[in-house]
Amino acid sequence: MEKRRLGHTDLDVPALCLGTMMYGDQIAESAAVAQMDACVERGINFFDTAEMYTVPPKPETQGESERIIGRWLKARNNRDKIILATKVSGRSPAAYMRDGPAETRLTHDQIRFAVERSLKNLQTDYIDLYQIHWPDRDVQKFGAIRTGYTHYEDTGEPIEKTLDTLGELVAEGKIRHVGLSNETPYGVMRFLRVSESQKAPRVVSIQNAYNLLNRVFETGLAEIALEEKVGLLAYSPIAQGVLTGKYLDGAAPAGSRKALYDRLNRYETPAAEEATRGYVALANDFGVSPAAFAMQFVTTRPFVTSNIFGARTTEQLETIFESLAINWTQEMESAVNELHGRIQNPCP
Repeated sequence: MEKRRLGHTDLDVPALCLGTMMYGDQIAESAAVAQMDACVERGINFFDTAEMYTVPPKPETQGESERIIGRWLKARNNRDKIILATKVSGRSPAAYMRDGPAETRLTHDQIRFAVERSLKNLQTDYIDLYQIHWPDRDVQKFGAIRTGYTHYEDTGEPIEKTLDTLGELVAEGKIRHVGLSNETPYGVMRFLRVSESQKAPRVVSIQNAYNLLNRVFETGLAEIALEEKVGLLAYSPIAQGVLTGKYLDGAAPAGSRKALYDRLNRYETPAAEEATRGYVALANDFGVSPAAFAMQFVTTRPFVTSNIFGARTTEQLETIFESLAINWTQEMESAVNELHGRIQNPCP
């Protein structure tokens, strides 16, 4: 398994990262255990979770993904061999994620509460990478707004205070490194500037959506990722399963996310079907699985530190593993870019 350096740290992480947001709902604990075992056998020792998971988020299953990983870590007694990433939720009306009736925010006390709970859930005394799941300030996120840029006056909790709190946790040994998620170019550069001016922890990664249908990361963030060594931990590399082609023509296979939760809105834009059909056809022309093709496109980007995948079945997991065997050629690159040039970012 290829290893890549995580930002300015001394950690080398595998090119693929196991995403666990389905653990505790779509993926039962027994299947999750088998999946984690299989990944470790393949050299994938980088696991990503969040205090919010499982998804879809709800009070009954909040934190269950972390708890499943924690029980596995205890049973395998292999914490020192796993690079563990989790996330603290940004501003949200989901008050159940905190201890009290207040809305979820990135305040000093709420961050500390979230860290302590995640440590307990994960049955560990440290977290390798602690990420801000989304900003405390209002921003356009998760592809929910498609009407152009909107400027928000509310800037949320000051980044200076957030980094101060995270700095305390680094000093205490509870977290090792700090990352961002669902962030903008402005946000990343603000965090970097503040970290330099007040000697606070420097962010080492950014976890944003990135796939063949959504390459907006390339516009502003890719240069930052490379020049500032804040590499992308890409999520949704197969666009929530859309790039497999299984949802074409309105299909909703039994057991799929579409059938269970109808939560594919980000990838159901007017141009998504045409673009998806095109990428599936390209993969077939090259004689590879559309899912593996989509995965290897993301994995081979120079600004990607690790490609976060989720797999519901053993067959899907094998396809993820098989993607690494694809020799990404210039012919593939040119074909993908030609289609991207005709239908750019239909699902930002």
